Amino acid sequence: MGLLVIILAAAYGAAAGVGLPRAAYRLSVEPGEPWRTHTPDGHPLAGWFGPADGTGSRWAACAAVCGALGAAGGPRPEAVVFVGLAPLVVLLAVVDLAVHRLPDVLTLPLAAATAALLGVAALLPRAAGTWRGALLGGAALGAAYLLLFLINPAGMGLGDVKLALPLGVALGWYGWGVWAAGAFLGLLYGAVYGLALLLTSRASRKTGFAFGPFMAAGALSGVLLGGFGA
Repeated sequence: MGLLVIILAAAYGAAAGVGLPRAAYRLSVEPGEPWRTHTPDGHPLAGWFGPADGTGSRWAACAAVCGALGAAGGPRPEAVVFVGLAPLVVLLAVVDLAVHRLPDVLTLPLAAATAALLGVAALLPRAAGTWRGALLGGAALGAAYLLLFLINPAGMGLGDVKLALPLGVALGWYGWGVWAAGAFLGLLYGAVYGLALLLTSRASRKTGFAFGPFMAAGALSGVLLGGFGA
């Protein structure tokens, strides 16, 4: 049963990885600019799901992430939620890497969907977390990142604050220990990357970089710890 869950989750992630590049291309624009509707050579883009020019093997990460979440969650209802929404988190990370932006059109619906679907999962047999913990986790991580934004607006964007909401919900599902681990690891990953940039003279202290991918990586680490430990 466990192997079947992993295979199905990875297959779903692979299918999503094939289709998400078009959405990433369309969303990767500077703030204030409209979403892209044409390829670089002028051909119209129909819809949001499918391949696009300039896609690469990085989308294979979608299959790996979904497979790992399937392995950690197993045949529990929250695993369906985490696997199902993981491609949107990967999409946000790719867009953030491209243009240092986390679009509201993704972050806010993701927060609502994560909270709502985990609420349904909490009602089903074999659920290993609590909906109350998930909601408190989302509020706590969102508040923490809002505080960081208010302290240093140049180093933290409002998009990061909004992304913290769904990530905090996912981490809070398994309890405060998992929440703390995921929150800390996200900050640690970002700090290590920033330090590496400084030490290799590829950036200065004022250079900004996409922090969303590190937040997502920290949350993934925490959810995997919580899933395997449940």
